[in-house]
Amino acid sequence: MPGGRLTHQDRRRIADGLAEGLSHTEIAARLNRPLSTITREVARNGGRDGYQADEAHQATRQRARRSQPVPADRGSGAVGDLEERFTEIMISTGLSRMTARVLAALYLTDSGSLTAAELARHLQVSPASISKAVAELEQQELIRRDRDPRRRRDRYVIDADAWFRGWMASARQNTLLADFARQGAETLGAASPAGARLRDIGDFFHHVGHAMLEAAEQWRAAYAAGRTTGRV
Repeated sequence: MPGGRLTHQDRRRIADGLAEGLSHTEIAARLNRPLSTITREVARNGGRDGYQADEAHQATRQRARRSQPVPADRGSGAVGDLEERFTEIMISTGLSRMTARVLAALYLTDSGSLTAAELARHLQVSPASISKAVAELEQQELIRRDRDPRRRRDRYVIDADAWFRGWMASARQNTLLADFARQGAETLGAASPAGARLRDIGDFFHHVGHAMLEAAEQWRAAYAAGRTTGRV
């Protein structure tokens, strides 16, 4: 019916209309849909020159899944206990409590995606607390930010590469520290106690950083192979 959800076939007809050079108004008339529906659909999915029916349909399905509300019982019972345990583990790695709570909430939500308002409501804290926590998680590349053009708000997302990106960011930090320590050793002189100390630190973090990068790449290759064969 007019104004209802677009089907996959509708999107293919939109793509055909764009390829024919039809205006949004003409496409809307062809599909018996409001002009605003067609205009919004095309703008949201690549514009007139980049619109692809299959990609637009898949993107819409993904947005719909991410928009699912947080289940009401997520903060109670066994799931609530699991969230608290996850939070404590993350705190032990060096995250602040609020940052750890945000990360746990995202991981244990089926959609893996929540807005700042949804996080604040779920954790019963102020939006300012959420803002500070997500900034820390973004800096460590443990989450990513997606813009929801329909509702004009950001969604914070956990995806399959979250831990990989976080691990790689940590490895790069180790490499930076290694380079600094080695340069410091040269400045102070390797024969001095402080220079020797920095040299040892540099060698350690160079080794650790290299091993982290190598392990991450090995995991990614194994994970990709597992997905291909259906083992993951």
